[in-house]
Amino acid sequence: MTVTRDVVIDPNQTWAPLEKRLADERDPVLRRNLEAVIAHQKAEAHGDLEALMATLAPEPVYRLGAPDNPRLHPRGTESVRAYYGAFVASGATQLVHDIDRLAVDRNLILTDGTIRIAYPGATLTAMGIEVDDKSADAFYLYESRMSIVWVIDDEGRIIGEESYTDRNGFEGIAGRRLQEGDIAPLRA
Repeated sequence: MTVTRDVVIDPNQTWAPLEKRLADERDPVLRRNLEAVIAHQKAEAHGDLEALMATLAPEPVYRLGAPDNPRLHPRGTESVRAYYGAFVASGATQLVHDIDRLAVDRNLILTDGTIRIAYPGATLTAMGIEVDDKSADAFYLYESRMSIVWVIDDEGRIIGEESYTDRNGFEGIAGRRLQEGDIAPLRA
């Protein structure tokens, strides 16, 4: 008997709920907004900084997590570009936001669900988190419930993201090492 394991992180599932809603949506403004967020999510997964920045309004404003960490609150194009450049360089682009709540409006999209991110051992070490394998090829699981408010301008460009989590996904991360096969390959 062969036992198959489920993957822990399938990045392709991040945009699946938005694509499902897009297939059923008839309002052209809501379709445009869904398309913008899907393009942003895919560019982020591919580590494509230029495609990612192309989804944003001219002066984006981000509020990610606790207000006491200015690195997570970039304002303006260059600051947001630097934030995403560091994110891509960190190697932590393998993630899934397992969205179980989705709200789509004329000026925002809300995505809510469990987020799982594969953080390389080298990145965690650089962040001051002690892990067994400090290499860039070893991955550890960040996990938290996250809500993201995607604020969208009248031209369908993302003004910013505001994210909220229910816990510190780094807490205990050293004990959550991912194994080979836990991360699905990126398809889209």
